[in-house]
Amino acid sequence: MMKKQLSLFVSLCFICLSAAGCSDSGGAKTRLGSRPSEGVDVDLTAMSNTMVYSEVYNIMTRPDKYLGKTIKTRGPYYAEHDGAGENYHFVIVEDATACCRQGLEFMWNGEHAYPDDYPDENAKIEVVGVFRKHTGKDITYYYLAVDDITVLK
Repeated sequence: MMKKQLSLFVSLCFICLSAAGCSDSGGAKTRLGSRPSEGVDVDLTAMSNTMVYSEVYNIMTRPDKYLGKTIKTRGPYYAEHDGAGENYHFVIVEDATACCRQGLEFMWNGEHAYPDDYPDENAKIEVVGVFRKHTGKDITYYYLAVDDITVLK
């Protein structure tokens, strides 16, 4: 009986700590002893893998709460091409075990030709951008509007 109560208590503590870290109530936050970059509201690079997974889940399930926020992230670069000649660009965000990958689409502000100006497929990149939404053809999608792409070594 005591083991069940202890297990329940530990589980509840973990849930409370996770929920506290996933708060999206305005402003940049310091997470797990790391300071987010200046001017960045959500710094995924300063979070543990578990927190990154939780925050990205929040972004995907409640995107309107992130509109206008500046988000910093890093991961492998991935491009997708549709049959109509459009190119879509993503930074892949992974959890610690790489089982739960999520691509955050980004659009690079300015004039950039694909593939010449873009990183190689799977290159590790870092982007900082403003989370925006676009509605077209009865579809709403969300993306990061970025000014620059940094290729990491």
